[in-house]
Amino acid sequence: MSANSGRTLTTSGQDLAKNGNSSNTKAPWKDAGTVLQPTTPNRKPQPPKPQNAITIAVSSRVLFNMEKEQQIFERQGMEEYIKYQVAHETESFSPGPAFSFVKALEAVNAQLRELYPESEELFDVVLITNNHANVGLRLINTINHYQLVIERFCMTGGNSPIGYLKAYHTNLYLSADPDKVHEALEAGIAAATMFTPDKMTEVSETQLRVAFDGDAVLFSDESEQIYKAHGLDKFFEHEKAHENKPLDHGPLKGFLEVLGKLQKKFYAKGHRMDCPIRTYLVTARSAASSGARALKTLRSWGLEIDEALFLAGAPKGPMLEKIRPHIFFDDQMFHVEGAAEMGTVACHVPYGVAQRIVKKGGKDKETSPVVK
Repeated sequence: MSANSGRTLTTSGQDLAKNGNSSNTKAPWKDAGTVLQPTTPNRKPQPPKPQNAITIAVSSRVLFNMEKEQQIFERQGMEEYIKYQVAHETESFSPGPAFSFVKALEAVNAQLRELYPESEELFDVVLITNNHANVGLRLINTINHYQLVIERFCMTGGNSPIGYLKAYHTNLYLSADPDKVHEALEAGIAAATMFTPDKMTEVSETQLRVAFDGDAVLFSDESEQIYKAHGLDKFFEHEKAHENKPLDHGPLKGFLEVLGKLQKKFYAKGHRMDCPIRTYLVTARSAASSGARALKTLRSWGLEIDEALFLAGAPKGPMLEKIRPHIFFDDQMFHVEGAAEMGTVACHVPYGVAQRIVKKGGKDKETSPVVK
């Protein structure tokens, strides 16, 4: 997305259209704003023990569209915000950018339970929010309305929830707040700031698709530092010279590992070709000049990637539009914006040298992404 495009990328979002179904049957998430009855379902699958699960922590502002409520909080303060939420607690929130991702996690869980009825190696979605507990009833009603399997809540009443992430054994944290994402990454937890595109492409309802950038996401920013400091030619020379030396890990390596662990459970039951989890490497690297090191690094870690796209600097958005991932991770806002422009739900991983700007005095300052 160019600086002159005039488009706006937000962290709180537009309504999510129903994905991948052209029938006339109305999906429950189409009924945004429906008046709800505060009910508790009779039966829901029990969440696995945290130590056995792949825990995905999501904030309420990425799971649901709370843009209006956030504006009330920012303009009128906490008391008016709470009053509004309580007064509207029988009205459902509309889905946010993480909604389809969470639904895909549940689809994978359903297939895992069929193959491994006693296994607790499942995705466990935890709602992590600094909302006041008085907002909890509206969130519970909305979750039950959409029939989401979310049993674990953490509501911190205005305090940062980051300290609870390790207690939940969190494998991935998604938030609309860049400051909280920075805090989580500094605590050693895989995290990303999730943005909502102006439009959303349809995504699969049965296969979870996750796309990763390479440098400063799966890998460290070692090579990115060479490129920033010395240019493209030196970068290619460095990668050629170090082709057989694995890159160090980046902040989302662990998340790819747990996806791979679940994939192997499907492979063991003969489901390699129709596995409900598919992973993608979408990198600006060139295949011939620097791709070998990336692939050899993954191999040295014992990890597989289903598809690798080496774009040699070409825009990522058009490729992602074809892949239609539920989620895409990149360390550079330029690529996040380009992906969102094509309808992909994209996340910014604020890690590495790409997050730094050099000031005239020779000192560099770490900065949060600025969304125009």
